[in-house]
Amino acid sequence: MRWKIAATIAAAAALWLNSLVNAPYTSAAAAAGDTRWGADFFPNVTFTTHQGRTVRFYDDLVKGKIVAIDLIYTTCKYACPLETARLAQVQRLLGDRMGRDVFFYSITIDPDHDTPAVLAEYAEKYHAGPGWLFLTGAKGDIELIGRKLGLYTGPDPRNPDGHVPYLLVGNQATGQWMRNSAVDNPKFIARTIGEWMDSWQSAPNDALKSYVEAPARTFDRGQYTFVYHCSACHAIGSGQARIGPDLAGVTSRRDRDWLRRFITAPDRMNADGDPVAVALRDEYGQARMPNLKLNDEDVSAVIDYLNRAGREASPPTHAATTASSKTAAEPRAIVEAYVRIQQALHADATERIHDDACAIATEAGHLGSAGEPIRVSAGALVRATDLQAARAAFGTLSDAIIDYVKTSGSSYGDGVTIAFCPMAQKYWLQRGDTVQNPFYGKAMPDCGRIVR
Repeated sequence: MRWKIAATIAAAAALWLNSLVNAPYTSAAAAAGDTRWGADFFPNVTFTTHQGRTVRFYDDLVKGKIVAIDLIYTTCKYACPLETARLAQVQRLLGDRMGRDVFFYSITIDPDHDTPAVLAEYAEKYHAGPGWLFLTGAKGDIELIGRKLGLYTGPDPRNPDGHVPYLLVGNQATGQWMRNSAVDNPKFIARTIGEWMDSWQSAPNDALKSYVEAPARTFDRGQYTFVYHCSACHAIGSGQARIGPDLAGVTSRRDRDWLRRFITAPDRMNADGDPVAVALRDEYGQARMPNLKLNDEDVSAVIDYLNRAGREASPPTHAATTASSKTAAEPRAIVEAYVRIQQALHADATERIHDDACAIATEAGHLGSAGEPIRVSAGALVRATDLQAARAAFGTLSDAIIDYVKTSGSSYGDGVTIAFCPMAQKYWLQRGDTVQNPFYGKAMPDCGRIVR
């Protein structure tokens, strides 16, 4: 795997150098969208998103946008879990630019299995927020796109994964494109997408410091292995929600020999029916741990690092403690998106609900275990296919947010009131003192009462 990553990085550097030499950036061309990588280059094939929407590849997804595109499939046991987890890290680093001027597209190469419903579950497992779409379509169209974008890799019996974890990033408006490794350093990928792709127009205006002032970073073998291979999915007592379990105290909870065998070959232990491995697989579903092909020295080093870091970190704590350690700004951001959903349901509308529910799920992922009920209920709202299902999921989400704020001692923010609907027997949050019932909408818009 490492030689593939090295080859990918070398190819990326060559592509980037070629773009600098042969395709100089001009703001006039960018403003007009006058690049050679336009409608005549990109196949305008039809895809279906994990939300069930039909989209055109060029017209709806690529035209005029900064994008990152990769190929995945949900039953992948090797590179895809790490690849998708790495993009989840990049998503967090890009923040509110996601869905505004930066977009991720993960295209399945197994459309027979990866239906929109399967992709929706996969997207939820990896905390995909606004601006990140998982796409399926006809096999021929997927292969055409893969070949056209330089992401396609043919069958190779030496590669059980079925493809190489390439990531294509680009700005269609300026004609800047670069192929990189999808499992590269997330900060490097985020900077490539967020700054290089718009010629540093969005780069921070902070005064740059000298490299002399940069702190020296030294990693021992275990820490390096954890940061490079494991940190995309796991934290060690930070309270930050990740795709896999928090590893604080894991060396106390698990026998060292079991840890060694599991880190070395989790796929083999699942196949052998190891009860702990199977329980972890069932709990975390599609976000299964891949076989990272680590050697014995790497495995021993990372276990030693987990033991050392686990002693220095706080173990995963009770939900209330975890929640209270977060700033009040985080639940307020959730409430802002929630109120937009409440207003939409009050108007019998569903158009904007999906994106706001995704935003809530992403924010809740930053709250640690205390935010898990919010994240799960927001995920149910993401999957809602009609107004009735959306209202049912909204009720559960309301309970989760109210319980979180009550338990953590945080705040809803200014002007937010709690109302109660006696017909639905549900509480909800809204702005103002005029009842705006989200459970019955236009049928009974003022049914209920303000309770706080």
